[in-house]
Amino acid sequence: MSDAAIIVAAGRGSRAGGPLPKQWQPLAGRRVADWTIAAIRKAGLWPIVVVLHPEDMGQELPSDILRVPGGASRDASVRAGLAALDPAKVENVLIHDVARPCVPQQVIADVRDALQQAEAAAPGLPVTDALWRGEAGQVTGTAPREGLFRAQTPQGFRLGPLLAAHAAHPGGAADDVEVARAAGLAVTITPGAEENLKITHPGDFARAEKILRGQMDIRLGNGYDVHAFTEGAGVWLCGVEIPHDRALLGHSDADVAMHAVTDAIYGALAEGDIGRHFPPSDPQWKGAASHIFLAHAVELAASKGYAISNVDCTIICEVPKIGPHAGAMQARMAEIMGLEVSRISVKATTSEKLGFTGRKEGIASIATALLVKA
Repeated sequence: MSDAAIIVAAGRGSRAGGPLPKQWQPLAGRRVADWTIAAIRKAGLWPIVVVLHPEDMGQELPSDILRVPGGASRDASVRAGLAALDPAKVENVLIHDVARPCVPQQVIADVRDALQQAEAAAPGLPVTDALWRGEAGQVTGTAPREGLFRAQTPQGFRLGPLLAAHAAHPGGAADDVEVARAAGLAVTITPGAEENLKITHPGDFARAEKILRGQMDIRLGNGYDVHAFTEGAGVWLCGVEIPHDRALLGHSDADVAMHAVTDAIYGALAEGDIGRHFPPSDPQWKGAASHIFLAHAVELAASKGYAISNVDCTIICEVPKIGPHAGAMQARMAEIMGLEVSRISVKATTSEKLGFTGRKEGIASIATALLVKA
């Protein structure tokens, strides 16, 4: 028996503004829904059902996520998500709003812990501000705040009783706690968190991004490499062979640009450089294609939980001309790294005929890589 999760993502969120429903809008480098799904997956909940608006059924989601079309109201959407769960395999279910991407793991854990004894549990924050009643822009009275809580999600339930509660409810509930209480279920209040905000208005995106940025491990790495010209009939740069009256000298294929990018990734990981992982003293790497090194750096980053956000590579040379080949170089690098082409920058400059590059004695390259772990 497992603890499952339902993420309610079928709304349109028009109050949040923007050209897309709020769950598909960008937030700190990902979509709102991506952050929410990642938080639920990190908690170990399984299976995860995402309830989508019928128009959003084609949205890109992880392949192991169950997707179902939602209904015309929140409670109808939750019922659709519940129908996707197998009561023989799921004991508890946590229902979470997709618009709460900053939910702390402790909030989820406290709800699950409470369900070991209770039929239902949900996080809440005690109301601490004074409460007013108002009309026409004027304060018309006050209201006591004692015993009031701001409701949050995920709200957790024993699956069987919640199924029965939804079946008996006429509809129109604000949340699942209301449905559960209408069926006579006792709901335990667990600690909420201020950072577990619900994105509702345009300004909430900035607040959520500040929270998420604070939770992110961002690594920046730089790489620099130089190779001299030697006899040959072409140079390898960013995995593309460019015709030239000379080649680059090196133990491998001497792809100076790809080496710089590879070292930038290793640098961001504090993992040294190519020489540490592929020693030039080892004959097996003689003449090796540099994409082997780059792929290893990318895999190492992934194994440590980092995603490569973007790479910027500058090639410094008088010859050959890089501009005609830059697009192909971007595409090849993106293919090797498993990134969108828009996340790879390849550009060139000269040294104004100064130094070894200015004398056409070789090529230098510098690169920067940004790695992010959420």
